[in-house]
Amino acid sequence: MKLQKNTRLALYSVLEFARTPARHIAAAEIAAKYRVSAHHLAKVLAELARSGILASVRGAGGGYRFTGNAKRLTLLDIIQRFEEFDDAVPSQAGGSATPVETALGAVLSEIDANAKATFGSITLATMMRLIDRRNGEVAYAPAPSDQPSATARRQSAVNAA
Repeated sequence: MKLQKNTRLALYSVLEFARTPARHIAAAEIAAKYRVSAHHLAKVLAELARSGILASVRGAGGGYRFTGNAKRLTLLDIIQRFEEFDDAVPSQAGGSATPVETALGAVLSEIDANAKATFGSITLATMMRLIDRRNGEVAYAPAPSDQPSATARRQSAVNAA
């Protein structure tokens, strides 16, 4: 599935804002980081502000800040603001669909349903942990226990190799 540019910009931006929710970030700062037009990004951020995911702050030191809940907000919540998932099986204009069109439509609908389910199961908090792991950062402090967690055991095995 290929997401539209606006959708990708929305995801990049929301993840940037969610990392530091108290900080106001200017659209130009994110636009420079992702090498996109600040004007184009401002339109995406305005939509996110209208939906209540971001708050717009005017004036000196202004910009946008995250107002959502990273533990509850899913990728699907953001994607649906910019993408349409078509659940209908396509048919020929003025006639009924052929068996091939019907079968292909059913497969494509199933793919869309799987994509929706996957995007709906991944929260921003999960994405931030994934980003941190990929960058080698500690995303959260491990819970104290006498036995190391499965993650710690895997990491020890990787380090020993």
